[in-house]
Amino acid sequence: MKKTVSISKNKNFVKTALAVVVAGLAGTVLADGRIEGQIKATEQGIALQGAKIRILELNREAVSQRDGRFVFLDVKAGNYTLVTSYIGADDIKRSVVVQDQQTTRENFQLVGVSGLVENVIVIGQAAGINKSLNKQRSADNILTAVSADAIGQFPDTNVSESLQRLPGLSIERDQGEGRYVRVRGMGPDYNAVTINGVGVPGPDADRRAVALDVIPSDLLENLTVTKSLTPDMDANSLGGSIDVQSLSAFDRDGFFYQLTAEGSYDENTEETSPKVAATASNQFSLGGDDNNLGVAFGVSSFKREFGSDNVETGGAWDFEDGEARLEEMEQRDYRITRERSGVTLNLDYKPSDDTDLYWRNLYSEYTDSEIRLANVIEFEDALAEGEVGSAEVQRELKDRTETQKILSTSLGGQTRLDKWTVDYRVAYSKSSEDEPQNVAGAVFKIDDDVIADEAFDLSYTNTGKILISAPAEYYQSASYKLDEVELGSTNTNDESTAINMDFTRDLELAGNSAQLKFGVKHAEREKDNNVDIWIAEDFTGDTSLTEFSASEVDYQLGQFGSTINAAQVKSAIEDAEEDEVESSIGDYLITEDTSAAYVMGRVDINDWRILTGVRYENTDFTAQGNSYDGDADELNAQSFENSDDYFLPALHIRYSISDKTQVRAAWTNSVVRPGFAQLSPGRLIEEDDGDIEAEFGNPDLKSLESSNIDFGIEHYPGVASVISAFAFYKAIDNFVYQTDLGGTAGYEDFDKAVTFVNGDKADILGLELAASKQFTSLPSPWDGLLIGGNATFVDSTAEIGGYDDGEFVARDIPMPSQSDTSANFMIGYESDKISMRLSANYKSNYLLEVLEPMEVDYDAYVDDQMQLDFSLRYYLTESIKLHFEALNLTDEVYYSYVKDTQYNAQYESYGATYKLGITFMQF
Repeated sequence: MKKTVSISKNKNFVKTALAVVVAGLAGTVLADGRIEGQIKATEQGIALQGAKIRILELNREAVSQRDGRFVFLDVKAGNYTLVTSYIGADDIKRSVVVQDQQTTRENFQLVGVSGLVENVIVIGQAAGINKSLNKQRSADNILTAVSADAIGQFPDTNVSESLQRLPGLSIERDQGEGRYVRVRGMGPDYNAVTINGVGVPGPDADRRAVALDVIPSDLLENLTVTKSLTPDMDANSLGGSIDVQSLSAFDRDGFFYQLTAEGSYDENTEETSPKVAATASNQFSLGGDDNNLGVAFGVSSFKREFGSDNVETGGAWDFEDGEARLEEMEQRDYRITRERSGVTLNLDYKPSDDTDLYWRNLYSEYTDSEIRLANVIEFEDALAEGEVGSAEVQRELKDRTETQKILSTSLGGQTRLDKWTVDYRVAYSKSSEDEPQNVAGAVFKIDDDVIADEAFDLSYTNTGKILISAPAEYYQSASYKLDEVELGSTNTNDESTAINMDFTRDLELAGNSAQLKFGVKHAEREKDNNVDIWIAEDFTGDTSLTEFSASEVDYQLGQFGSTINAAQVKSAIEDAEEDEVESSIGDYLITEDTSAAYVMGRVDINDWRILTGVRYENTDFTAQGNSYDGDADELNAQSFENSDDYFLPALHIRYSISDKTQVRAAWTNSVVRPGFAQLSPGRLIEEDDGDIEAEFGNPDLKSLESSNIDFGIEHYPGVASVISAFAFYKAIDNFVYQTDLGGTAGYEDFDKAVTFVNGDKADILGLELAASKQFTSLPSPWDGLLIGGNATFVDSTAEIGGYDDGEFVARDIPMPSQSDTSANFMIGYESDKISMRLSANYKSNYLLEVLEPMEVDYDAYVDDQMQLDFSLRYYLTESIKLHFEALNLTDEVYYSYVKDTQYNAQYESYGATYKLGITFMQF
């Protein structure tokens, strides 16, 4: 499959971009003076982002950037007063003189609030909270941030687990580890992820969601979640946009390094796993200028061996006649090895006082090796709890290794002219998922030479954590023989290239400080998926399970049976035939090319800041795949294409009641494309005993569009302290869900036609509360006490439906992946030598999936979860610290259900994990 590129569209976009550049530069004339400088922490030289710097006489405000730099352009000659404001530090007031066509440089070295330890703005829990709060306070829009210091205080393994601590965010776990992030009740497919500002495609074949467990948390400097988009941002998020920032050499002065070695212990498998990580940065002088070149490097490697025990029904219950009867179930045992490694290399170069250039790179690789053993039970007649009934049983093995990779690289910079600031960047990102040939399923059925009726008489107790009662033969390997082996391989690639330019002009509007910004962007994305399936049958020789089994499975949910050796299963395969249909129907190539332009303006009127603007986006979509008609036995290629335009206005208002208290409001609009499985052109039509059934994607799906309203208040009473409350509402058009169109217009001859369609509307209404407090007013040693918490309450409604005798019947559901309540609570303590934190994370139940559109009893929900974690850090010296961490102290399980909590869909337990490590560092 080859990608088709619209030459004429690209030419038009280039012409438009050049016209914008010319228009921007045409405004460059001789200007008045300029004030610029840097904000850093005293002695350590750590750059402080988010500090406010105000020119009192002009009511103009600037915010320090990541390297601490701030700038005021186009300042008329005269005498002025600069005042700094940074949560956790004393304000500094300084007089400056500005002259025509000259730059006045003023650098500020901030110190901790009088009477408190210096570390309040350098390292530790309070310092991490301060950094995040300053960034949040000074932003034009609504966002939440977490710094590397704060990340290090939690026992989190990857990026998603670090994000779960923030207001309005929760995570979805895989085998107990955080994987996907939900923002304000929106599932992970509806949120954008960027690395150093560059959009990242997802490695999963079916989803847009970016699996953030791929990225090690050791390589990060900041995480920022934007909850209300400004027009200069990509509009591809309904819940929020998550930006992952890696280390920069200008985050701090001079040579910096940090080395960490750690070991972790898994309670479930009693396995110990190693981890090492190192980051370093330094500044160099190039071409006669002092420290104008920065180099930052980081590497991380973590190998974890663990497992879980599972029993699940998949919702296979019969609820007719008011009684619950089980139709089928599985016992599963997982043994998993996960290797997570990453490397970052960032170069920053300042060739002049007016130009900054950068090259940012982050590569991460995540290998998941999984051995899954299963006892698959299918009752001949649905069985009630405590009854004894006949059941067919299969022993199954799945043995696969899957590697996901994410690469992000961007080259760009900023040039400050007399009146204009120009930002420019070209970026490339790639995500991939590779699963080489593996045992997708080895099936051992009951040996009819051993068990005459090919079934066992079984019973079960407890409809939640289901326990099986079975005869001895059920567990004996001699009762089974190899029947079939399915081999599979999958390869998915998702590539994105983008180029953008932005122009910013500070100006005066009716005596008020203002800013004009506009820009253009073009991005091209290509995603392909290739699936291969082989089937092996008709084995020779002795195929009894005894020939492939070893020790007994260590299963915490009862007796299980023996393990199965995957290597021996593979060696038993003499010939495997490719399944051409299954190998083709999942293949696709999808492209999405997006061109965008925006304009926005900002004005400060007394204590008001108003930002408004509009973004235009055009997306050209193409899809190629395969269709199989079983009746005609024909496999055909098919393709689709369409184009959509969007105008997305925005309004942001911030009112400062005082320097410590501000009110925010925002009206924004955003758009998200449906998932790749939903858009896939693959179509499978099969006939079974005269019944025609089809399953297919829908490339003609409309994008989800959301209009968002936010309103809230923030109060910053002191060091590491905040109280905030935000209400939000989202009205979403074109919500996507799966349904059955069989028997309806266009599908009259189909008994079943399962596909995806657009619904009318979905609504989300929420309240987000957050508070933290460092008790600095208490006498020593209690002045090191910190308490923090947040809670988000969400209510959502989405309409879905299906057809009953040709008539469409609708019903309401909550948005999938949306918990009505999610909350965090933290109590911490720190002094010069010790830092400890106890953290609780809670999320209420949420809709996992709709199994039957017309049957509310078969909506699968994930039960509420409460996880307790503990971390302790002890500073042996200023540069050496020990840390101990304990995760999942309450042994929280994963439990999903149908109808109500007593009916199992899946039960899985993991146990606790303990970590011990040492870190060497130098600032």
